[in-house]
Amino acid sequence: MKLIFAGTPEFAACALKALIDAGHEIAMVLTQPDRPAGRGMKLTPSAVKQVALQHHLPVYQPEKLRTAEQQAPLHDVGADLMVVAAYGLILPQAVLDIPRLGCLNIHGSLLPRWRGAAPIQRAILAGDSETGITIMQMDAGLDTGDMLSIHPVAIDAQDNAASLHDKLAAAGASAIVAAVADLPALQQKRQPQPAEGVTYAEKLRKEESAIDWTQSASMLDRMIRAFNPFPSAQTTWAGEPLKLWRATPVSASGTPGTVLAASKDAVVVACGDGALAITEMQKAGSKRMDAAAFLAGNALPVGTQLGD
Repeated sequence: MKLIFAGTPEFAACALKALIDAGHEIAMVLTQPDRPAGRGMKLTPSAVKQVALQHHLPVYQPEKLRTAEQQAPLHDVGADLMVVAAYGLILPQAVLDIPRLGCLNIHGSLLPRWRGAAPIQRAILAGDSETGITIMQMDAGLDTGDMLSIHPVAIDAQDNAASLHDKLAAAGASAIVAAVADLPALQQKRQPQPAEGVTYAEKLRKEESAIDWTQSASMLDRMIRAFNPFPSAQTTWAGEPLKLWRATPVSASGTPGTVLAASKDAVVVACGDGALAITEMQKAGSKRMDAAAFLAGNALPVGTQLGD
């Protein structure tokens, strides 16, 4: 089948690789323009563009797809189908109508729960035990199209946004290959999304990353995992930022934000309900460290107040 693929980050790159390996003709790859990245802020191609270039595929990187002139290259391709995964642009109806069989989206949740930009992080933050992949026939709404297939994925107690991303990227890659192979049957049986159970996964804001020690240990554990690797949950220590990368809820009590114990295994900090055993952290200007390495160079005596 002749495809246009639209996507930008690693989540989408996994799907593009799978479609290439399945033998589909990728007639065009749409991805976001190169962006500054890294310490030197050097212009860097997206993960999808890197895969496309490795396979000598034509790449198109428009800033927008609103005008007839911007949309013309898509018409010229004559594609049967467009596959979209975390592209980063809203596609107008005129674009959705270009491929003969329309556009499929690989969405990282079990719709209609967690429509929107950050379904992986919001699922962890909410304490969901399950998420998954939905293959959806796109319409002009925000993740509102009919469902062709759903693929549940368990959220383990240790999953953070990075590990769950990798699970969902693999599930999405296999799901889209299966969907394209069985497209006529799936399109005939497609189901509208339920009217009940709709939630929205708003884009993460950096200000959400501040730890409030009066919250429960279980809530803060979910927050640390949801915001790893970005934007990273953080508190303050002696007036300086302290990022928290890994922690486990434990049974203990005390004034919220107070260090209850500090050993090579963990730094235990009281929360509004229970306590957190922090096992990996990072102070400003330093690298991520486990508790033993951190305490070797930093004193955190019992009674130290975090979030001051």
